Amino acid sequence: MADLRSEDLKRVIGRFYERLSEYRHAIDELNVYPVPDGDTGTNMALTAGSVVEALDGARTMGEVSDALARGSLMGARGNSGVILSQILRGMTEVIDGRERVDAAVAAEALRRGADSAYRAVMRPVEGTILTVVREAAEAAEGAAGTGDDLAAFWRRVYERAVETLRRTPDMLPVLAQAGVVDAGGAGFLLLLAAFCEVVGGGEVDLPEQLLRAHARLERLDESSQHHDVSELRYEVMFFLDGDDDGVERLRRRWLELGDSIVVVGGDGTYNCHIHTDHIGPAIEAAVEVGRPYDIRVTDLHDEVEAREHERPELAPEVGDAQVGVVAVAAGEGLARIFRSLGAQAVVAGGQSMNPSTLDLLDAVEHVPAEAVVVLPNNKNIVPVARQVADLTSKPVVVVATRSVPEGLAAMFGYDPTFTGVDPAEAAEETAAAMREAAADVHCGEVTRAVRDATVEGLSISAGNYLAMVDGSIVGTGGTAEDALAVVVDRMVGPSTERLTLYLGAGTDRAAAEAALGSFDLGDVDVEVVDGGQPLYPYLVAAE
Repeated sequence: MADLRSEDLKRVIGRFYERLSEYRHAIDELNVYPVPDGDTGTNMALTAGSVVEALDGARTMGEVSDALARGSLMGARGNSGVILSQILRGMTEVIDGRERVDAAVAAEALRRGADSAYRAVMRPVEGTILTVVREAAEAAEGAAGTGDDLAAFWRRVYERAVETLRRTPDMLPVLAQAGVVDAGGAGFLLLLAAFCEVVGGGEVDLPEQLLRAHARLERLDESSQHHDVSELRYEVMFFLDGDDDGVERLRRRWLELGDSIVVVGGDGTYNCHIHTDHIGPAIEAAVEVGRPYDIRVTDLHDEVEAREHERPELAPEVGDAQVGVVAVAAGEGLARIFRSLGAQAVVAGGQSMNPSTLDLLDAVEHVPAEAVVVLPNNKNIVPVARQVADLTSKPVVVVATRSVPEGLAAMFGYDPTFTGVDPAEAAEETAAAMREAAADVHCGEVTRAVRDATVEGLSISAGNYLAMVDGSIVGTGGTAEDALAVVVDRMVGPSTERLTLYLGAGTDRAAAEAALGSFDLGDVDVEVVDGGQPLYPYLVAAE
């Protein structure tokens, strides 16, 4: 590939989002400050997800550039997301108006992105994502004149970023003390990896040792804490309609009120972020210069307390189980259900959010059981899960569940009190019982098509809601409820005794119950549960 075109750039951002979704929890764990600025991996993934949505329908380079700039600005979450948005916006200033991006243009774009990120931060700190992007830009400028092909160019840039990321603990003592690299820099590395993968093909082997916290920092001594992250309690974010002069006055006022200040945007719309103890004055300063809206305030101290208690205590019979269960699920509601049924650990993941082998291995190693059954709950995660057994001394058996409803059904076959003479045999017997329980359920899913396609004679348009039963697309709908109707019609029969509907993130319960109420379900026992899963408004289990 000699250069990148608009469709290639869309693929890069899509791959970047996939990588962030896969590694977001690992990057979250790299946050070393007692009061994290949200969660770096999660915030960057949410920001990238907004960009992916904005890119839907973009065709020309100009449309792609506009979508990158607007999507990243409006979707930026947290300090890390805002900085990422400024990097992307800076790059689009160079890319916009061109039909192709060769090495020279890419180098100029990276430089503009680095400069934009530095300008956005009121007090730049070296050893952060800023350093990684700046040195990546320097490498790009050097590589652009070598005559290397585009794949070699991006590989040089990526390798320089890896080395810079590796050196971030040398620049920030707090990173060295915690045994981690900079979280934002790690997230940016995934963007460069995405460029390498789209241009060169194949998959980049990421430096897993850098993307893992080597030590956990409970709380730094007062002498080593930075004022901006250890004492300031609130994160305030909002969009602001205003002009450049007003925004400059806001920046100056905010310097008196807090830190971690990032204000980015243009053309009358700005994304504003500050850490402060003074919520009212911070917002009032914005009211004086424009119109703030979509105001979000996070109590960072409460966030830390929640993080410290995110591992729930296990019931005695589960905590003492010889065979434990590790399940994969996306959505706090689903995670809570798995835990209530006895799962000792729930790894975040699912469609487009596939956890790595290392994520699953970490969970297996941390559960207190002698042996472990793994529920992947997604067909793409099954082969990843099967690699874990070779990496641990614990006996591990994979029950190849291909959906969350199937995984939940499998949990009804789990008996935490069961023991065997040999842990490996106990795991095999437990897995057999769980497979039998899972076989009794039919699984339905409703999601949205991301591209036009024809599947088994069914014509699908991007944006259609897909009705899926047991992994096969059986119909489409203009709304999620239309597709749900197709799913329920296919799944409910004379032998159906129970129907469970798991609501996705943002799904309206009233709309779901109204849709179910339109069916004559007879004596079928119906339950509606908040699952909180992304991408899938509805998951359905029929037994």
